[in-house]
Amino acid sequence: IAGRVAKGKAWEEVVALGATRAAVDAGFCANEMQVGQTGKVVAPRLYVAVGISGAVQHLAGMTESGTVVAINKDAEAPIFGVADYGLVADVFEAVPELVKKLEEGS
Repeated sequence: IAGRVAKGKAWEEVVALGATRAAVDAGFCANEMQVGQTGKVVAPRLYVAVGISGAVQHLAGMTESGTVVAINKDAEAPIFGVADYGLVADVFEAVPELVKKLEEGS
């Protein structure tokens, strides 16, 4: 989704990508993308937490965000405690559907 969202110049000015420590440690993302206590602090108007459990260390880096949307298959994930909107779903099913709807303009 990040590649599709960040393609246009207008999106480049409003989209910031971040990652959890687990994603960095697994080699999925560069260290400078880590959000949280030992990473960077972000405060976008819209924070979409995809598969983020909401560990205290991660929350420390995003608590100043505006609207928080969370997608996680664990209904008890701490991220839902700070989210304005939440969807309990498998991210590998929900995100492709979300991308499809965004591309359709729905």
